[in-house]
Amino acid sequence: MRFKRTLSALIGAATALVAFASLAPAASAEPVDNGVTPFIIGGGNASNAPWAARLFVNGRENCSASIIAPTWILTAQHCVAGAGTYTFRVGSLDQSSGGTLVNAVSITQHPSVDLALVKIDRSVSTTYAPLGTTTAVRNGQTVQLYGWGATCTDQPEINCQSRLLKVADTTVTNVNGRDYRGGIAVSVRRVNGIAAGGDSGGPMFATSPVDGRYYQVGVASTSDRANVSNYTNVTRYRPWIQSLAGV
Repeated sequence: MRFKRTLSALIGAATALVAFASLAPAASAEPVDNGVTPFIIGGGNASNAPWAARLFVNGRENCSASIIAPTWILTAQHCVAGAGTYTFRVGSLDQSSGGTLVNAVSITQHPSVDLALVKIDRSVSTTYAPLGTTTAVRNGQTVQLYGWGATCTDQPEINCQSRLLKVADTTVTNVNGRDYRGGIAVSVRRVNGIAAGGDSGGPMFATSPVDGRYYQVGVASTSDRANVSNYTNVTRYRPWIQSLAGV
């Protein structure tokens, strides 16, 4: 299947700050569900995610992310491709409070796939997202998607960004799919939920069939908001991540 829009692009533009900063609602806005179950699209509330990071651009909600080392955050390239001030709330399930607020001091975009590494202005002590190897994710496996993105499809996604971190189960259909930029992606099909606008850059986690540990294996890139999402396969780009963040 082919997907033309990134997850952040699915939110739609309401104001024009910069090309993609305009895709998210004000940070103070409460999510509106209008009777829609407020979980990603489906799924449920996350209960434990110390590695979670919410991205704000010029003070406005934009994408999801994960912290992988004391001063390094991993997200999607398309989330940080424009001008603006980038801040993150790290280690809180509630994007509006708690955790640690940090600022980006440098951003390195992968040259050809939908990944970016952000160096932050202070060291954050937490449980960092452990990155998996290629043995950590396989076809047919149930994996989890995490994010603060839209919870609805019956209205503009700008109106229903989630205040609390959500999680959804999906099934891996292809570990050699394609992300927004043509990079190798993990493609998944909905089990009890799927990614939507604002989940861009957020992590996919899998329990390794080899050692039983829980690893981040993907970064949210595209979705049809109904049944299928594509997450850049971070297990295939570990050398690039290690060269910068050391993990």
